[in-house]
Amino acid sequence: MLWYLHVDTYIPRPYENIRPMCLAGDVASKAGSVISNYSRNHPVFLQLSDYFWVKNESVYPLPYGTKGSEDLLMKFLALSNQYHVPQDIERLQCRRCVVVGNGHRLRNSSLGEIINKYDVVIRLNNAPVHNYEKDVGSKTTMRFFYPESADFDPQTDNNPDTLLVLVPFKPLDIQWMKIILNNEKRVHKGFWKMPPIIWEVTPQNTRILNPYYMEVTATKILGAIASEQKTAKKTKAKPTTGMLAITFALHFCDLVDIAGFGYPALSNKKQPIHYYEKATLKSMAVSGHNITIEAIAIRNLLQQQLIHNLTYF
Repeated sequence: MLWYLHVDTYIPRPYENIRPMCLAGDVASKAGSVISNYSRNHPVFLQLSDYFWVKNESVYPLPYGTKGSEDLLMKFLALSNQYHVPQDIERLQCRRCVVVGNGHRLRNSSLGEIINKYDVVIRLNNAPVHNYEKDVGSKTTMRFFYPESADFDPQTDNNPDTLLVLVPFKPLDIQWMKIILNNEKRVHKGFWKMPPIIWEVTPQNTRILNPYYMEVTATKILGAIASEQKTAKKTKAKPTTGMLAITFALHFCDLVDIAGFGYPALSNKKQPIHYYEKATLKSMAVSGHNITIEAIAIRNLLQQQLIHNLTYF
């Protein structure tokens, strides 16, 4: 079933009037009162040295943990040998981040120059940059994706130093990435949509996101709202990549802005949901995402001023 929450739209004030400065630790000081057991003491990306000891054994399987996938991950991480955040970002005293959604409201927004000014620009899935620079910018620090959403050109739609951050939903996702990097025999089954067979990327630019952020998004943010709305299910929520990226930013950044989030009204059958294609809400019907709960979560974060919006929601 497709759920939808209509949130009244507003036209934001000029960016300079909304976010005049970045305060180190600002988001962390507020997030603790919103996200239960909030902690920044977790590796951003999966790494050999911190994750595969008995004391750190995962409780959950993918996508919420690594239980049962340790051997496969070990092989991938040994191959890539890259686990860290680039030093030019790590040493920033105050990280200003923007999560760029794929929503249609980015079209004709002319936000490109503003987006390019952030320290960290996080993009999602296969959202293109080429030919859309005026509205979405040209800078990409990290791109969160999974194999089925990897149908973008890594060179055209990213920068040379962009980190391609795999969000693994199943062991096969990690295997696919390992196969691509090691040029092994391709796997053609087990995906709901066939991912690229040839993908020009390097191990130095690839990372695997710590499933900790998926667990926090599903249980502590979306799960808490579902309980309040009495719509909780026995199975955990399946967050969108965008909602996951916002959770990550709340743990990694000192200032978090978003742009291009939100869907058209359910009654609007023709408006595209993305700025780059004609797909409508109908395509979300079988996605498994509860966008009503996610809309409430984003609205709450906006109201509590943990995040700010460059578009409207």
